Amino acid sequence: MTEIHTRHTRTSRLPRALPSWSLVAAGVLAGGLLGGAYGVLKTPTYTATSYVIAVPTERSDTATALGFAQAYGRVATQLAVLGDAGKSAGVPLATLRDSVRTATSPDAPMVAVSATSTRPARAAAMADAVAGALTRHADGVKAGTHVELLWFSKAVKPTAPASASPGVTGLVGASAGGLLGGLVLLTRPGRRPAEETAPAASVPGPAVAADAHGRP
Repeated sequence: MTEIHTRHTRTSRLPRALPSWSLVAAGVLAGGLLGGAYGVLKTPTYTATSYVIAVPTERSDTATALGFAQAYGRVATQLAVLGDAGKSAGVPLATLRDSVRTATSPDAPMVAVSATSTRPARAAAMADAVAGALTRHADGVKAGTHVELLWFSKAVKPTAPASASPGVTGLVGASAGGLLGGLVLLTRPGRRPAEETAPAASVPGPAVAADAHGRP
């Protein structure tokens, strides 16, 4: 009995394992801190957008203008247009290729030219430069297309960054960290059955005198 009591005392002194949810909590905390730090240290970027619209001439119609607007949306990021735009914007061709994106609508004959930069004024200048080069390119072939490309709205210098704020990156990092912690928790090896199912040691009670010496 003394030996069993000693073993129980030693076992109770062993440090208890952390609960399972602590791994998920640690992942959320670490991910949130890393995501927030990324948002603070990353240089903010700004996006400006310029719009041009395709207008049919007397020998064309709205459906034709809509089709050419889709085509000009794809042409805007080609070498011929970007090369012309780079001269007026004063930026390398590679910068325009990496920074400029276009979007079109299936319902309106309009092309949106967006440019992203760490400087708001440069973002607006690049968007306008590409839109202007695109209108000149379209003007040169309008005798055959019967569609004219006109300015609809020039880019406005952005006042707020388009990149995610530290709060948003922190939330994204916390979500990713919690998910990773949950996956690790699900895939870690389980405890040994012997540790979970082993019954606690019990102290045998004193034997009844009749059982110890036999019944008369």
